Amino acid sequence: MSSTLRFQVVGEAFKKKPIDVPNREDRPSEFFAKYVFNRQKMFKYLPAKVYERMLDVIDNGTKLDLQTADAVADGMKRWAMELGVTHCTHWFQPLTEGTAEKHDGFVEHDGKGGMIEEFTGKALVQQEPDASSFPSGGIRSTFEARGYSAWDPASPVFVIGDTLMIPTVFISYTGEALDYKAPLKKSLKAVDKAATAVAKLFYDDVTKVISNLGWEQEYFLVDEGLYAARPDLLMTGRTLMGHDSAKNQQMDDHYFGSIPLRVSAFMKDLEIQALELGIPCKTRHNEVAPNQFELAPIFEETNLAVDHNMLIMGLMRRVARKHGFRCLLHEKPFAGINGSGKHCNWSLATNTGILLHAPGKTPIENLRFITFIVETLMAVYRHNGLLKGSIISATNAHRLGANEAPPAIISSFLGKQLSDLLTKLEESDDDQLFNISGKKAMSLDIPQIPELLLDNTDRNRTSPFAFTGNRFEFRAVGSQANCAAAMIVLNTAVAEALDDFKNRVDALVEGGMDKMKAIVKIVREDIKACKPIHFEGNGYSEEWKQEAERRGLDVEQSAPKMFQQYLAPSSIAMFQKMGVLNEAELEARTEIKLETYTKKIQIEARIFGDLCLNHIIPVATRYQSQLIDNVHKVGEIFPADEARMVNANNLKLIKQISEHSSFITENVEQLINARRVANRIENECERAIAYHDNVAPLLESIRYHVDKLELIVDDELWPLPKYREMLFIR
Repeated sequence: MSSTLRFQVVGEAFKKKPIDVPNREDRPSEFFAKYVFNRQKMFKYLPAKVYERMLDVIDNGTKLDLQTADAVADGMKRWAMELGVTHCTHWFQPLTEGTAEKHDGFVEHDGKGGMIEEFTGKALVQQEPDASSFPSGGIRSTFEARGYSAWDPASPVFVIGDTLMIPTVFISYTGEALDYKAPLKKSLKAVDKAATAVAKLFYDDVTKVISNLGWEQEYFLVDEGLYAARPDLLMTGRTLMGHDSAKNQQMDDHYFGSIPLRVSAFMKDLEIQALELGIPCKTRHNEVAPNQFELAPIFEETNLAVDHNMLIMGLMRRVARKHGFRCLLHEKPFAGINGSGKHCNWSLATNTGILLHAPGKTPIENLRFITFIVETLMAVYRHNGLLKGSIISATNAHRLGANEAPPAIISSFLGKQLSDLLTKLEESDDDQLFNISGKKAMSLDIPQIPELLLDNTDRNRTSPFAFTGNRFEFRAVGSQANCAAAMIVLNTAVAEALDDFKNRVDALVEGGMDKMKAIVKIVREDIKACKPIHFEGNGYSEEWKQEAERRGLDVEQSAPKMFQQYLAPSSIAMFQKMGVLNEAELEARTEIKLETYTKKIQIEARIFGDLCLNHIIPVATRYQSQLIDNVHKVGEIFPADEARMVNANNLKLIKQISEHSSFITENVEQLINARRVANRIENECERAIAYHDNVAPLLESIRYHVDKLELIVDDELWPLPKYREMLFIR
């Protein structure tokens, strides 16, 4: 990109005005789920018996027969065609971190030389995407193409444009899961079964436990022209070079600040379209970093929440372009400021109430609350390395442990009241300790301001897994990740912990112990066992890293090595016991994670080398030549002593440019060689480790010198938009 074009692009960014968003006179409740075939639409378009059958399928997990599917497909088609729909697609989530779809028209031959609109139960229930073209980790060979997508009735069908979108699972011809949804649904079934069994120890009327999820989606917006002028952003989603802006987030003036007009128009447009697709958007605000924002919905059942998150990420990208932006979902698109996460607020609820809600009205309710808290901690303690492996990636590794993101060590924050209670329970035999106080009042000596109700826990931004009142907030999940990856591990681990808890309680009861005393005994044992995962302090401190290692927690920092947690004996045993993933599927997913990591670093290294050699070095050399020419001309005009004084600064700059340029040139060559060496390694794990250990560090060391050149080289010559130009929306 030429410097002239850069200034033109920056100038255009200054001129942009908000795009008008059509005002809707009707309230959100009136157009919510307009394009969703939900229960209301099913009641209208399906025969009564078919409607009742579908409710049984959705609510109780009964099998869907083809006759019912045909009737449902007919009703769906009539509803969809009224909206102008002409095509349908199975919408699934392969192991690419994105979604996939193949559109088929509602057309068939009518046998008379014409065509008719047709959509059958078979087309609704099953399709056959090419399984060999998606990551399979070796489960499918290139010549073994057959794979199946199968409708998930628990996630409503919806319409985008002229297409009926059908949420599905994606499996291989031999039955292995090739997506996130299939194992997610199995993990939800596992935690339902295990948690229901434990809940019945306290309440006989519990028949079902649901895992709920509320995600908080952080993202950046950048002007589309500036984005297009940055090959690194275009190809990798982040800036591989760029010096800090003199002003970024240090004034703390962006967080919860007034939303820029252009951004407000984008948010309004996005929310209208999201609400029409049944995504219950609730919160929007400026985040900490400049140009960073957040969107969050009302909590939903986890399977549906994951689908909605994948849908909203695609919607954000499309709507952003309409408003002259590009939406950046990379965890760390800009160095030196906050990255973006996807905080996953996780909870369990029965058909009678929330299991993690406290305080209760009776000691038995509080004992139930403590039981589920402690067994969740047991799950996180036993599988802290695996949980970290579920959220780490080449992109999220840049974010963890810096600028308010939690560190790459999994621990849990509970707050003082709950921590003190667990300590007392551990050290005492007094069963009356299960009385838990609720919110207390804080009186503020400010006119016209009412008293506040304080939660029974504070917040700890450095905790990856914090209890925040009636849920746990898994803060370490990356902004562009499919949050199903983390939820699969968490739900399965909690199911295993609850199953183990129930078995030990049953053994004591069978031995003659009173049921409540048996529960208390096992709870106390587990409080002591999971104590190492409990940490209330500063997760950024060096002392914590040392303490975590002493406690036996996983402190590994290398992403490729963290992926190996999926193949740890304890992980394989847990997934197989809970019926979520078998060993072959775990091996395949680990292989895919390693391959994805390698490819992302490989692409970054290629783009970075090209930018350095074809953009940065030529510009630096040109500016250096201008300085050298100036030195010679000054020497011709001024006497030697005066010329030395006048040229002192130019000579210093010439030397600095030479030093930085030499380092860049030499180390880019090392970068290329390191990549070639790594590429020759056949073992996928060893290759990924080589990219982590030998390639990625060179990107950072070379970047330092590129960023120094940015400060030296004439601004009119610098070829790439700078942070000060990209980070502040006009």
